[in-house]
Amino acid sequence: MAVRAIRGATQTDADDRDQVLEATAELVREVLTRNGLTSDEVISVILTATPDLVSEFPAYAARQAGLDDVPLLSATEMAVPGAMPRVIRLMAHVETDLTRSEVRHVYLRGAAALRTDLKQR
Repeated sequence: MAVRAIRGATQTDADDRDQVLEATAELVREVLTRNGLTSDEVISVILTATPDLVSEFPAYAARQAGLDDVPLLSATEMAVPGAMPRVIRLMAHVETDLTRSEVRHVYLRGAAALRTDLKQR
């Protein structure tokens, strides 16, 4: 079994607590589902939010989505001029038999535009 990193991102329509919770939970669920993982296989997750999202910690939503015994970290993304607004990003470290080419990175909602090179399944 190997340790792999899985990336993902999503976007909210506004800095609204419910939207941050919903979008983050959806992202976490999709990363697990698309990669055939359970929370027991997740080592840790780093979540970032763009500086315009301050209504809730993305890690709180990840806990509510079932990662209640996984080390989580929320951080603020760099404020790069012209960057996509209201984006929550995720990097999950997991134990899996998937090869790097089999890992499915997940980009949802408006954040799908960040990785047009990835086939969304």
